[in-house]
Amino acid sequence: MLTPTPLTLSAHERVELEALARSRRGRADESRRARIIVLLADGYSYTAICERVDCTAQTIATWKARYQAHGVRGLRGRHRGSKPRVLTPQVEARILSWTRKPPTDGTTHWSTRRLGEKLAVPHTIVARAWKRAGLQPHRLERYLRSTDPDFEAKAAEIIGLYLDPPQHAAVFCVDEKTAIQALDRRDPILPLSPGRAERHGFEYVRHGTLSLYAALETHSGLVLGKTADRHTSDEFVAFLDHIVRSQPATREIHIIADNLSAHKTSKVHRLLGRPFARADALHAHVRVLAEPGGALVCQSEARPAGQRHLYLSHRSRAEAATLHRQIQRTREARSMGVC
Repeated sequence: MLTPTPLTLSAHERVELEALARSRRGRADESRRARIIVLLADGYSYTAICERVDCTAQTIATWKARYQAHGVRGLRGRHRGSKPRVLTPQVEARILSWTRKPPTDGTTHWSTRRLGEKLAVPHTIVARAWKRAGLQPHRLERYLRSTDPDFEAKAAEIIGLYLDPPQHAAVFCVDEKTAIQALDRRDPILPLSPGRAERHGFEYVRHGTLSLYAALETHSGLVLGKTADRHTSDEFVAFLDHIVRSQPATREIHIIADNLSAHKTSKVHRLLGRPFARADALHAHVRVLAEPGGALVCQSEARPAGQRHLYLSHRSRAEAATLHRQIQRTREARSMGVC
């Protein structure tokens, strides 16, 4: 339907308005208003424009009057926005105080919007206060407290072993992953082809479980691995013997492992108490240490003999920063040959 009094545009004004209406980089509201003016100039009625642009007749009348008064500049919004909220020290202290309290609605932690609604402040203010204070309520870290009175000395000893191992010695971190499912696909794998990815069948067949033993040599990054059908002290003993046999007979060996029950059986202690076959010119004198994070430590000192022995102990954990002084003392004592 056409209006009897269409809006008259010059050629330059029409080109400018049509470019603004088609723009994908400018403001969407200004593009919408330019489209309204172009439709008015084409003679469309208010009803037809409302259907095309999804607006009201009052909106059309408002922007028509502003365009007639100010031209294209009149299509710009006059609302300056809400007054910016300032994060005052009082508001920040209130936000931080409430952040450390548990939520009142039974949730595990505060979110910016939930706390903003509780304190009647914008959620952006809450996010700004958390960022300034370095708070992340959604994150959780765990710690383990040690009850060993000699923990610091033991932890410093093993951290020093990591940071400054003895010359010509091998330090191994030993761990195992148990109950790994050995799975196989019931249907054949369809290979990759043009326009089609490699496809696997949905169903699988179980072939029992495997245990993976691994030892990381911390200096070189060498990894020794071995799989076993079961996870008992027999397999652990066999893997310890595998580690020792992989090293030269005269090399000093340090082994770190966790305190799993399979590592502390009588079979393990009997193995660690007897000489290894390849230790031709080494006797390992063992001192019991404990590693932060829960590892067992087998530390051996080379002495001329014909044997090599290893022993295990318990573990504990603490932050390395608190042990810096003890570590320094341990490293200085090592350099002087005290320990």
